[in-house]
Amino acid sequence: QEQLVESGGGLVQAGGSLRLSCAASGRTFSRYAMGWFRQAPGKEREFVAAISWSGGSTTYADSVKGRFTISRDNAKNTQYLQMNSLKPEDTAVYYCAAKWNFIATTAGEYNYWGQGTQVTVSS
Repeated sequence: QEQLVESGGGLVQAGGSLRLSCAASGRTFSRYAMGWFRQAPGKEREFVAAISWSGGSTTYADSVKGRFTISRDNAKNTQYLQMNSLKPEDTAVYYCAAKWNFIATTAGEYNYWGQGTQVTVSS
């Protein structure tokens, strides 16, 4: 059974950094585009970043561009989200997602989801 498991969330002060990981199992996700989404309390789930199956193409939400970096290691079936210069407004549950083939920024296009990891940024 396919499974995505996030880790690396936690509490950090504003200006700090965290690195999220998403380990995939149950199938090889090397031909899947991967993404990160987040959902803050009372808000809709929003796109954060995505990476193509090869890792050659990435895209980011404007709110995180220049601060977050998405990457993947297909040999380890794992993707990462390096988050720097964190702000209180980055506080949310962060979800890892996967979809076949092409990169996408819409949550509805993703077929596989992790359970989420909490990121809290204090001011």
